[in-house]
Amino acid sequence: MTNQERQDLIGRYKDGYNQIAESLSGFPQDSLTAHPIPGKWSAAEIVHHLADSETTSALRLRRLLVEDHPLIQGYDQEAFAARLDYNNRDMAPALEAFRSARATTAQLFDLLSADDWQREGTHSESGAYTPEDWLQIYTAHAHNHADQIRRLREALAT
Repeated sequence: MTNQERQDLIGRYKDGYNQIAESLSGFPQDSLTAHPIPGKWSAAEIVHHLADSETTSALRLRRLLVEDHPLIQGYDQEAFAARLDYNNRDMAPALEAFRSARATTAQLFDLLSADDWQREGTHSESGAYTPEDWLQIYTAHAHNHADQIRRLREALAT
C-alpha cells in the first residue's frame, strides 16, 4: 500500500462517524428498532454493533502495534446482538462509544512509522493480519453500515 493510499483510507476512516450521524439524521425515532428489511438489523442494532465492533477493533489495532505477533480473536456478531439485547437498549451511549473509540484510534495514525504499518499478528478467522489490513476493513465498515441505515430509512418510507 502506498502512503497516499493509506492517507486516503485514513481520511475515509475519520469520516466514518460523520457518515453514521448523517444516515441517522431525520430517521424516525419511533422506527429505530424496526426491521423494515427482513433478516437485516434495525438502525439501533447497527449502532450498538458499531460501538462493540469499534471498541473491539481499537483494541485489535493497539495489540498489533504493541505486542509481538498477537492472536487477534474473532467474535460472533450475531451472538453479541442477541445476547446483549441490541434492540432494547438506548442507543445514544453506543453512538458516543463508537464516536469516541474511532476518534481515539484516529489519533494513533500520526504516530505510526512505516515499520508499524507492517507489524503482523494472526486473526483467528482470516490468518495473517497487519495494521494495513485492519485499516482497510475498518475504513469500509462504518460507511457500509451508514448505507445500510439509509436503505432502512428508504424501506420505511415505502
